[in-house]
Amino acid sequence: MTRLEATRRKSRAGRRAHARVRLARSSSAEVRQRLDRLVEFARGHRRALILTHDNPDPDSLASGVALAWLLGRLAGVEAVVAYGGIVGRAENRALIKLLRLPVVPLSRVVFDDYDLIAMVDTQPEQGNHSLPAAHFPDVVIDHHPEQPESRLAVVADVGRDTGATSTVVTDYLRASGLRVPPQIATALFYGIKSDTRDLERETTQPDIDAYLWLFPQIEPQALGQIEHPRLPEDYFRLFHAAVEKARIHGDAVICDLGRVYYPDLVAEVADRFLSMADTRWSLAFGEYRGNLYFSLRTRDRRMNAGKLIREVIEGAGGSAGGHGSMAGARLPVKGLSPAARRRLLAPLLRRFLEGFGESGRRPRKLV
Repeated sequence: MTRLEATRRKSRAGRRAHARVRLARSSSAEVRQRLDRLVEFARGHRRALILTHDNPDPDSLASGVALAWLLGRLAGVEAVVAYGGIVGRAENRALIKLLRLPVVPLSRVVFDDYDLIAMVDTQPEQGNHSLPAAHFPDVVIDHHPEQPESRLAVVADVGRDTGATSTVVTDYLRASGLRVPPQIATALFYGIKSDTRDLERETTQPDIDAYLWLFPQIEPQALGQIEHPRLPEDYFRLFHAAVEKARIHGDAVICDLGRVYYPDLVAEVADRFLSMADTRWSLAFGEYRGNLYFSLRTRDRRMNAGKLIREVIEGAGGSAGGHGSMAGARLPVKGLSPAARRRLLAPLLRRFLEGFGESGRRPRKLV
């Protein structure tokens, strides 16, 4: 029997023993019940690996580090937080450096050293993580909509109505009664702050409650330095190019960034163009190490960015995920010539424009 088969068999048995509660708004008793199940399961293990999504953002990093600390304090389990890809965005590098967050690249991980695997801010089917196919997570904690394979995990807290996974983990900390170290409180606070854009995007009451509970415990000076890091010259060159390359289709902006020096820049550009007056949709994409990265944003509360990007990208052989107002995707393009890349993109962009309701518009340059 392979490790994956054994894990799935253990998961099915675990689901019977650990029935899960899946409510959007949770009482403190229900959160405590979730936490108790997690701790009870973890106590039977020696060492845990906590995996974020690739190229992790603050929400993913904070959730992973806080979960590792919690497992150590309540279950006596040593936990390591690892990520695939790179930490490229200046704010995210500052988060790790200033708060001394103990995270490591997945390339340093020997999977046989761990008998418990957890995922935070991602799920097995998402395709935005680097967990090898031979392994399957025992624990999945994510605020994004539930994917079918997540039900195979022994412990799964997914699809709750929150704007950040950091909110879910903060609920655990509140229920535990433990005093949270300032570094972890600051990381979680920034995780919620960044994922909800200062409580403006996809925000629910649990996010606000967690935000207010964490605030008195944070390190304000460190938070200020994280939010306003020093930026390299390449950052400004790329944004200059983005403004020149942006094309406006009615109330939608599309920007092909070409090659980027880290994939998070794609999301930064999409966020920035959405802030432009009268913009309802913002789509940015760029190439990094043989993959095209897409970021989609919308202001239209009637639409679902995650649904649209999955419909467009998964049919082309890529992976995608997200929710109402924001989503991302990755599409392999390694080895494609510039002409082949254009042929691949043309029908995808037509489908995006159809989804935006702007397929008949003639594009115009921003500058």
